[in-house]
Amino acid sequence: MLDKIDTPEDLRALPAHKMPAVAQALRNEIIEVCAKNGGHLGASLGTVELCIALHRVFHTPEDSLVFDVGHQAYCHKLLTGRRELFQGLRQEGGASGFLNRAESAHDSFGAGHASTSISAALGLLEGKRILSEEGRAVAIIGDGAMTGGLAFEALFNGGHLDSGLIVVLNDNDMSIAPNVGAMSSWLSRKLTIGDTYLGVKGSIKGVLANIPQGDRIKSLLKHTMESTKAMLTPGILFEGLGFAYIGPVDGHDIVAMEEVFERVRQLDEPVLVHVMTTKGKGYGAAERDRLRMHGVGAFKRDDHGNPINVPSKAGPPKYQDAFAKALISEAERDPRVVAITAAMPDGTSLGKFAKVFPERFYDVGIAEGHGVTFAAGLAAAGARPVCGIYSTFLQRALDSIIHDVALQQLPVVFAMDRAGLVGADGATHQGVFDIPYLRMIPGMVCMAPSDENELSGALATALSCEGPSAFRFPRGVGTGVAIDPNPEPWKLGKARWLRADKGAELSILALGPQVQQALIAAEELAARGLRSNVLDMRFVKPIDAEAISSLAEQPSMRFITLEEGVLAGGFGAAVVELLSDRGLSNPLRRIGIPDRFIEHGSVTKQYAEFGLDAPGIIAAALELCPGEHKTLPNSEVSH
Repeated sequence: MLDKIDTPEDLRALPAHKMPAVAQALRNEIIEVCAKNGGHLGASLGTVELCIALHRVFHTPEDSLVFDVGHQAYCHKLLTGRRELFQGLRQEGGASGFLNRAESAHDSFGAGHASTSISAALGLLEGKRILSEEGRAVAIIGDGAMTGGLAFEALFNGGHLDSGLIVVLNDNDMSIAPNVGAMSSWLSRKLTIGDTYLGVKGSIKGVLANIPQGDRIKSLLKHTMESTKAMLTPGILFEGLGFAYIGPVDGHDIVAMEEVFERVRQLDEPVLVHVMTTKGKGYGAAERDRLRMHGVGAFKRDDHGNPINVPSKAGPPKYQDAFAKALISEAERDPRVVAITAAMPDGTSLGKFAKVFPERFYDVGIAEGHGVTFAAGLAAAGARPVCGIYSTFLQRALDSIIHDVALQQLPVVFAMDRAGLVGADGATHQGVFDIPYLRMIPGMVCMAPSDENELSGALATALSCEGPSAFRFPRGVGTGVAIDPNPEPWKLGKARWLRADKGAELSILALGPQVQQALIAAEELAARGLRSNVLDMRFVKPIDAEAISSLAEQPSMRFITLEEGVLAGGFGAAVVELLSDRGLSNPLRRIGIPDRFIEHGSVTKQYAEFGLDAPGIIAAALELCPGEHKTLPNSEVSH
């Protein structure tokens, strides 16, 4: 069936009765590719019929379809000429896991973060008007993304402009985890009050049919019933913002959605279509376990969807689990400690904290800015809030960090999960920008633990600070080191010497988990006659100026800085600034992420590409340091 569909025009040429078969074929393709490569499975399975209906009514790229986040748009990719590219989903050279303007003209706006679609679609629509171009703009936003304040800022503006913006609210009662907050509660009224309304309306109609003047009474009651419905169902919220409201509509009934979208396309006013879908639709495992099957690694394509590569329970813990365990221990010692996350209780493992301290846990939804300012309020009242937020998502709250936390020197802790390269999630999710944007903030303490035991030490240190502090840790499992159950706070701004050699001509200043690669490289360099020091810097800010300066006072000393973050404004830049401020000019090589966005691909390959692994460190050291050191074989130096 899919062999006949290379473009949306091909889809529109097929008769309506073929659409159920098309939907099944698309589901099969999505399941097959995700089983092989991993991916965001549940959300895209739930929007198959919705994507079909949208493409049968609207004509991309003239009409702009803006999918919020993008992990609900795999079907959209398959219908817009990317079936072959989709086979390499989230792999190097394959399709991105999100929308990407560089990938297809049908992707009118890219996104990997939530709540941006309505703003972008409104801008696209106004751009078409200004340039006198034809076409409509449709924002497809999940109910989870509606917990983000940006979505409502756009609704306010869209209603005010009174343009023909179309918003499709894809309501499946889920983001990654089950939705939280007032918006979720409000939308849930569609089921209870909506069904009650229909039941009462039917009962009244039956009674009035059997009494004199029943039609007259029915006419009088109709206005009252409609007014009551407007007050009780979700539509009144959106109508109050200036949007005509249509729905709820069955998001798996293609015919019904096509009829609605055809009517909506003729309207010149802002309109919101409320569509009900089932996350994971059509695949038993994804429907039963919507949380686990939201984002998956490779899995067995059966009715259970079990992962192919199951990590050993006896192996090292995930960094996120080590963080949650350490935070629970700190909360047991200090009743002021509270935890905050932004719709990621499972991704950050703070759901474990919630089970132990439910009254001291807050999931604020997809609202990082609010979460940070909320934490500032908690800190101002005397609590010790810890915000567990992915590095890539915390950057959405930069103004709140500066204005609401740092400016008032409030003791808010930022625990940044998924710091560094993240592989298949690609450019939108790389956690590589946090060091520069936090390092520039006055009074901020910024740390990078090198293993899971150091993570517990970084948390203890952060909670001992009287102002804002942050520490970053990577995705994946730790090193398996023993974890101190009662960690002591570190001495502020002091590095940890892991290898000291009085005859060293090279000092490797390593930050975070790259410390392990630095130690491997130092051993190999020593075998080749190049002696080196290795420092686990621990702190980006305040940096250990004393240790670096004392090393730099040795005229022959050379430095390598190592960080899994962008070089522009990063840790290495901080070392350069320190040396410059003190009039020191030792040769230095910075190893980190170059000045470009890093797309999806193998993290191991990217480490090698950027020189972040042991061979890369060795190659840099041999180039930096003069002398008759043995060079490595070409195969090793070139990775």
